[in-house]
Amino acid sequence: MADLTNTPIEDTQKSRVVLCFPVTDEQVAELNECSDKIEVINAGQSGIAEEIMQADIFVGHAKVPVPWAEVVQQGRLKWIQSSAAGLDHCLKPEVIDSDILVSSVSGLFANQVAEQTMSLLFGVYRSALTFFRAYEKREFVRRPTMDFHGQTVGIVGFGGNGRRIAEVLAPWGNRILATDKYPWDKPDYVERLVGADQLDDILHEIDCLILCVPLNAETKGMINQSVLEKLKPGSVVINVARGPVIQEDDLIGALESGYLAGAGLDVVEVEPLHPTSPLWTMENVVISPHVGAQSRFRVPNTIKFVSQNIQRFLRGEEPLNVVDKRLGYPARKKPCV
Repeated sequence: MADLTNTPIEDTQKSRVVLCFPVTDEQVAELNECSDKIEVINAGQSGIAEEIMQADIFVGHAKVPVPWAEVVQQGRLKWIQSSAAGLDHCLKPEVIDSDILVSSVSGLFANQVAEQTMSLLFGVYRSALTFFRAYEKREFVRRPTMDFHGQTVGIVGFGGNGRRIAEVLAPWGNRILATDKYPWDKPDYVERLVGADQLDDILHEIDCLILCVPLNAETKGMINQSVLEKLKPGSVVINVARGPVIQEDDLIGALESGYLAGAGLDVVEVEPLHPTSPLWTMENVVISPHVGAQSRFRVPNTIKFVSQNIQRFLRGEEPLNVVDKRLGYPARKKPCV
């Protein structure tokens, strides 16, 4: 990573900031006003592949193909500020191996992700889908539900989202276990926080597995048949991370066999989920269309965060949430004892 500390940008030419996320003209103007040293261009999804070639700073989340190899080769782009916590859209090999700085909005929407987690979790445990389908038929019939109190929750990925989910769940009195690449700073309400490589050590204790990890080479496909079979029979899986973290065929097999009691999925392996997927028709699966970070405050809060980071960058300071490009998230230093 390039060292920007104490090396402010002094170029008299304005830095070109290219946006690629849904914003209004007023929000573009707000961002533009954060500094007289920038020029903001709202490329949108349709224009990003062309406009990014003339960008000094890229802000957003490209959902269309971007010629990253050409961008890196050209050598103009200095910094990518993602408008999402996940960075699989831009962390291509060429970018990872380059001097381009990458930062995220990790943790900015942890409240919303926690709310979505609770929605999926209780949708499964309280048989919401079964009752909704009965409601559509005007069937006022009692049906079985499951109990969440007393369950052992395992949170895989204890960054901003994982920590907030644990905080929200803490008053319920459940045992909370967690894994993370950086297994320190354990809150009192978490019984055990272990390294990411120790997931197998706690799987047999878990009733409800909540996935909050980023998508990278280490996490892609990490939840497979072998992992699922180590959970307690009758467990529930909640995924608010990225779809490819789970090997979907293995998940479907565990659900169809009855080994898993249910799943709540805000993300799937290939989005949108194919209409023929058996996940659509399972009574014990609740699906939402990747809306975990959705909020009416999302864009305004992102603009404020990005404005602050642009000012830091132009002063020669390190932006907030700079990521380790090989991990896909900000590294956390171990606290001094």
